[in-house]
Amino acid sequence: MTTLTTTAPRRSSLPPWLLACLAATWLVWGSTYLAIKFALVSLPPFFQMGTRFLVAGAVLMAWLRWRGGAWPEARQWRHALIVGSLMLGGGMGGTAYAEQTVASGLVVAFIAVIPLLIAALNLFWGIVPHRLEMAGILVGLAGVLMLTQGAGFQASPVGLGAIALACVTWSLGSVLSQRRFPLAPGAVGFASEMLCGGLVLMGLSVLVGETPQWPPKPLAVAAWLYLVVFGSLLAFSAYMVLLARASAAVASSYSLVNPVIAMLLGVWLAGETITAPEWTAAGVVLVGVVLMLWGLRAKR
Repeated sequence: MTTLTTTAPRRSSLPPWLLACLAATWLVWGSTYLAIKFALVSLPPFFQMGTRFLVAGAVLMAWLRWRGGAWPEARQWRHALIVGSLMLGGGMGGTAYAEQTVASGLVVAFIAVIPLLIAALNLFWGIVPHRLEMAGILVGLAGVLMLTQGAGFQASPVGLGAIALACVTWSLGSVLSQRRFPLAPGAVGFASEMLCGGLVLMGLSVLVGETPQWPPKPLAVAAWLYLVVFGSLLAFSAYMVLLARASAAVASSYSLVNPVIAMLLGVWLAGETITAPEWTAAGVVLVGVVLMLWGLRAKR
């Protein structure tokens, strides 16, 4: 009896490498919204995202092939095209498009609906979240909504529509990659998704007639490089690992932490003033994340 009691928590806890993936999505993605805004100075949204994922996917695929990695099968390329079109074409493309007219704080706050959308979509596969996981999602969402109450921003209907569509397509792609359209194993699957999603984004860029500024401003170039290396190669790959190895609530918990990270970066880099109610809201967000992690332990 004593042995079973003491070993159960260890089996339910996240291993260190998954915690590292979780930290990458929390910390890095929390800063990418500011980087996207900086890159928009010279690089329009679909072009910015398309080139970002094409370069990151090509670098990752070349490195894997050099190490002897297998080339994805035709079926796996089809899955990568479907998932990449949803998550990158719709999700990341829509996010960048929205940031042209919507304040980045609103964009970060809006994505808190993603855990709820993923949980709702998983119901079609009979996946019911633990009550603590669901409570964490709802508490975190309430905290993010509290964050928006004191913000003096205005957003265009087109921008709001873009970020709403981005959340839906990202959530759908996340669920389908788990339940219906598995990618090639390991990092090869991530690389193929980035390549396919990058091509879709470049097609959208041509379709809407985007024209990047040339030469681009140094700030835009630096932001783009940050998005390629940290946002795509590091954090996006970490997110895909979480989708494959952790619960949907844990994988999507970045959407509850990112607003807090964005607030801290605003204070540090932009000299913004955060009021006491907003810091309280940030604490509520963190409580939601803790509840989700407890729910994972309880489920296991």
